[in-house]
Amino acid sequence: MIIWIASYPKSGNTWIRSLVNQILFIDPNDKEKILSSLQKNISAYPKINHFKNLSSTFNKDQDFQQINNIIKNWKTSQNKINTDKNLKFLKTHNILTSINLEGQTYDFTNLENTLGVIYVVRDPRNIITSLMNHYSSDEDEALEMIKSVYRNLKDKKDIDNYASYSFISSWANNYNSWKNSNIKNKLVIKYEELENHPVDTFKNVIIFINNLLNNKAQVDIKKLNKSIQSTKFDKMKKMEEKKGFDEAIYSSDGSKKPFFNLGRKNNYKNLLSKETTKEIEDAFNKEMVELGYL
Repeated sequence: MIIWIASYPKSGNTWIRSLVNQILFIDPNDKEKILSSLQKNISAYPKINHFKNLSSTFNKDQDFQQINNIIKNWKTSQNKINTDKNLKFLKTHNILTSINLEGQTYDFTNLENTLGVIYVVRDPRNIITSLMNHYSSDEDEALEMIKSVYRNLKDKKDIDNYASYSFISSWANNYNSWKNSNIKNKLVIKYEELENHPVDTFKNVIIFINNLLNNKAQVDIKKLNKSIQSTKFDKMKKMEEKKGFDEAIYSSDGSKKPFFNLGRKNNYKNLLSKETTKEIEDAFNKEMVELGYL
């Protein structure tokens, strides 16, 4: 069964995954594995290897560049992932949706494959400034991306077995799709709570996971604090500078862009124009009021 760690891009997904990875899979003292083991222990979905060999007509690299092929095989690929019946954590930026293609409906996931979801949400005014850095875009391009209902996301490295197409939609649609889903076990976390109250917030994450696993063990506060300390932004940034990070993307000139960029310095009040700020607030007013961002 799958526990999804879901979010709109640049919302804190990597931070949550890093903490979960250290609590469940690695020794938080092993700094060499904090970033390097993420893809192994909490893989991104969809990835090319989730879809290979599903059928004789769907095994060429170019097939994975067609989003319809990905959509048609969501369920089949997740059935394959769950074949061994072991618990899996998967990261995704995909909207939780159903899509009709050629008269047939395809669901991103179903209750047979999904045990629960941890959804990370972040103030869209701060997301947009991260998008500008990550995708080398200007304000207008980032604004168009975050508002686009039909937005797809395709990493340039998908042929190198990192990620294939994801259908992310707009910030509001992405958030609402997971929040309002029929998945019984779900936990919505605000990035800002993780940033300002990391111990209490991540303790809730551990309790949520333990409940899903029917694990009655008490939270190891010492290990929790150690994991939080080792995933502080400045430390993660230094790890990336020293060893690199697989999830960093390539810029137009072929060089890797730093994944960890501004941290707490990413404040829309200092980085975003008043016009763009207002447009975001108008577009997502309902959700931002609900979340306490307005």
